[in-house]
Parts: sequence; C-alpha cells; structure tokens
Amino acid sequence: MIEKSANQDILARYEADPIAADRETFGRESDPNTRRGFLRNAGLSTMAMVLGGPIVFANEMPAGMIPALLLGGDEEALAKLGKDKGLTILNDKPWNIETPAHLLDDEVTPAARMFVRNNGVIPAEFDVANWTLTIDGESVERKVSFSLNDLKTKFPHHTYRLVLECGGNGRAEFDPPAQGNQWTVGAVQCAEWTGVRLRDLLEKAGIKKNAVYIGYYGSDTHLSGDPDKVVISRGVPIRKALEDETLVAFAMNGKDIPAAHGHPLRLVIGGWPASVSGKWLKRISVRNKVHDGPKMTGDSYKVPLIPVEPGETVPEDKLRIIESMPVRSVITYPKSGAMLKPGQKLNVRGHAWAGDLHVKEMHVSIDFGTTWTKAILQAPHNRLAWQRWTVELELPATGYYEVWARATDSAGVMQPMVVPGWNPKGYLNNACHRIAVRMKG
Repeated sequence: MIEKSANQDILARYEADPIAADRETFGRESDPNTRRGFLRNAGLSTMAMVLGGPIVFANEMPAGMIPALLLGGDEEALAKLGKDKGLTILNDKPWNIETPAHLLDDEVTPAARMFVRNNGVIPAEFDVANWTLTIDGESVERKVSFSLNDLKTKFPHHTYRLVLECGGNGRAEFDPPAQGNQWTVGAVQCAEWTGVRLRDLLEKAGIKKNAVYIGYYGSDTHLSGDPDKVVISRGVPIRKALEDETLVAFAMNGKDIPAAHGHPLRLVIGGWPASVSGKWLKRISVRNKVHDGPKMTGDSYKVPLIPVEPGETVPEDKLRIIESMPVRSVITYPKSGAMLKPGQKLNVRGHAWAGDLHVKEMHVSIDFGTTWTKAILQAPHNRLAWQRWTVELELPATGYYEVWARATDSAGVMQPMVVPGWNPKGYLNNACHRIAVRMKG
C-alpha cells in the first residue's frame, strides 16, 4: 500500500510539472514526437516499488500521466475537484468528466454536477487582485484593458441561465468510433451566469466595420508544459458576440466561478459548442477574418458540408464550423434501470434545448417509437436556457420497457431516433435519449 503522504507528494509534483515529475519520480524521459514516456532500468524499478508491481506496458504509457493507482480512486479525484462522486472521469490529462443523466435533474445545474471539458492544465494559481482582461485585434479602434474590479463596478451586471454543451456530447454512439472523449449524454449543463455583456466591453474598444469574428485566450497551460504554447483559442462571429446573452462572467450560481470552470473570469456563450466559452479569460481579440487560433482550424469542431460514408476522410474545405447546437433532450428521472410495482404510474421528467432556438414540443415513447405521448413542456427561464418537461405514463403490462425522449425545435426539426450522419470527430449526435424501466410481475 502506498503511504498517503508519499502519494500526495507525487501528486503535487505532477500538478506543478507533469513532465518534470516523470523524470524526478520515475526517471522517465518523454519523446516529444510520440508523447510516450520511456523508462530506464532504474525508472522501472522505482515505478514497480511505488505501485507494488511492474506496469506490463510501461513504455506505452503517455508521458506525464499519473498512474491511476496514485490518484486514490475516482471518488478522491472527484472530491478534489469539488465534484459529486457519481460523475464519471473520462480522462485525467486533461480533466474530462461526465455527468450521468440522472444527476442533471436540477433546473439550475450545481457546480458539483457540472461536466468538465478541458484541453490543457487548470491554472495552479489565480492572482485575482491583478487579473486583467484585454480587448485588442485588427478590428478595434483602441486596445483596452479591464481589471476584475472594473468589470464589477463600472458596467451593468446581467444574469442568465445558459446551456453549455460539448460539441462531442453523444460521441460514444458513433460507429465506426470517432476519436475523442467518449461522451454519452452528460456533457451538458445549464448553470446561472452573472457578468457583463461582451458587447459593452467591445464598444469601449470601438468595433470597426470590418469586424468578422472574436477569439479568446485563457491562462491554462498546454499539456506539453510549454508556457508559450496556446492551449485553445476559439471564438464566434461578431453577430453572436454582440448578443445580449453573451457574457464575460465572474460568477456562477451566485458565487465565484469554481477553478475547474474558469475562475475568476469566463466567456459564456449559450447555444453553441461549449468550447467557444473560454475559461480563465485573459484576452479577447476582435478579428477582421474568421479566427484562426488553436482548435479553430483543421477538423476541430467542424462537420461535413454534405453526408459522408462512415469512416471516410473529409478534406478541410468540405467541412463547416459548428455554430448553433441541434435540438436535444435528456431524461433525468427516473434513473435508467428503475423498477416499478404492478399498476404503478411512471413519472418521467427531463430537460430539452435547441441551440439558438427554443423547444416547441416534447414527446416520449414506451414502444420503441411506434407511438408518442406529448409531455408538458415549460417555457425557458430566459433565451438559451433549457426547458423542463414532465409526463405521466401508464405501463400496460409487466416486463421490460424503454422510455425514449424526442424534442422538436421552434423550426419544426425533431431529434432523430437513431444516430445522425457520421462525421470524423463524432460531433452533434442528438439521437433520442432512452432509459430502461421494468415493471415487476
């Protein structure tokens, strides 16, 4: 058994500098081309001693990755990040954590139940007193900077509930598999964000007529450890940046934004892939062209212009950037696998959302989509928030059932019953969510 103090010391080293920690703890050197770690004999012995036995495929282990045994289990790692123990860790380098559907039942998602999608390493320290946000770029009249105090005291505050959903939510259902974190349905949340409108800040900088896009820059660290390498820098067209609900937020659910979600300042843009809502915000650049930062080029957050054959390679000029997310819904109660007594009615509820649009109707089926029952659908709390729906069902006999949920947006577009068109990165799967229910005999 590893001594807890020794374990914590190793974790602290990895948090500070994962590549250096490999070298210091295990004598492992990394190959920058493959991101693999190579152990010399002394390193192999050290690792075996720490873990209580050899790692069979040690030289296939990515550089800078903490052996899972040292993490103390998922519950300890989740607790350290302030997360509910029921969440699922998909990746720890960087942190990517999914929320099971039944833990998304709150109308306002609490911090402990919010999914985490990171591309780099969460900043280790936050100099809040000296934190500044800079607005610059080719398409502003003047470069301006604001302190946190400026944002909190010199501009009107606005609060909105906004759906943030990973573009890869649902990726696990694609066949053939798509690269990336294998999200099921839980890479979505609807928290309540408070801050200032980005539009108010851009007006202080003076928006030129040739403004096309904005791009953000945060203070997270690249997985390579290179402090000069930008982790991710995405953005949106200027029309989306100027919407009322596009915020530079300093509070979430009435409190300071948690570290894992962008403390102390985050760009929040509802209805579009959550990757456009930059965390640990330090700079926004107003561009005279489509922003070209990391994760804006190549095939990142893009889908084919036309349907493609599963497994097909799609050239970049045949891809489009994802903007408004498609209509979708999730069943949050009951939990899949629920057991009912004979004659017991089944109360079902969940949320539905539709990118820049709103949800017009909500239906559920217990016979694999042969017939549908209309659910009671609430209006959104504000534009770009999700909508609560509820329905009471009667199961006609004992046995196994599946409850399927299907939303229809304000343009009349319905969720598909099966996984929609395949794409290389596994984006935008909005197929009907389904859960299992049994009635005892």
